[in-house]
Amino acid sequence: MIGCFVTGSDSRVGNTLVCTGLLHALAAHHRRVVGMKPVAAGVVPWGEDWASDDVIALRAASTVTAAPELDNPVLLMEPLPPHIGAARCGVRIDIQAIAQSYQALAAQADAVVVDGTGGFHAPLTDTFTDADLAQSLDLPVVLVVGLRPGCLNHALLTAEAVRARGLRLAGWVANRIDPDLLAPDEHVEFLRARLGAPLLADVPYDEFPEPRTLVFDLPSSWL
Repeated sequence: MIGCFVTGSDSRVGNTLVCTGLLHALAAHHRRVVGMKPVAAGVVPWGEDWASDDVIALRAASTVTAAPELDNPVLLMEPLPPHIGAARCGVRIDIQAIAQSYQALAAQADAVVVDGTGGFHAPLTDTFTDADLAQSLDLPVVLVVGLRPGCLNHALLTAEAVRARGLRLAGWVANRIDPDLLAPDEHVEFLRARLGAPLLADVPYDEFPEPRTLVFDLPSSWL
């Protein structure tokens, strides 16, 4: 079974876009692929229920229909950092329960793509972060770097933090989210030389990106 944990160099750098693109790319090689959003915050109507935009996108890109308690164990109504949103509505975020949901989901799939909350140290509770969750799941990490001012420092710090947790940085994605960034190609080449992990995709700027069009150079072990 193939699994990866997708994190970002910062918040709002396109983690879910990359996750859905990865699901489409993996589906070309594997019959059963599914996305997981362990903790989602902020909801919209979804059928007769509620769901987050991220979860809806992941479900649309998955070929496995999973129970909500597996592909999105924690759904918080307000678009707030999880530790704040959970406290406001009296929800307890249990990392061990999330890990159990992942294991149950993995038993149903050939590949699972886990969409993190945002940055690697984004808080989930007062004591746990996305880094703790990634470590609990023991998954290789894919780093999404949103190309904008400050991204070089953020990307290098995140890669260092991933490895400090004993996790493998399986690859990274350059997401050109800022059309006004000067010298974007030079940013990519700098990170390509220093991150110590393969560049899996270079996503051009698009105001309305389509996940199916993303081109990935997947690791051979994922094929």
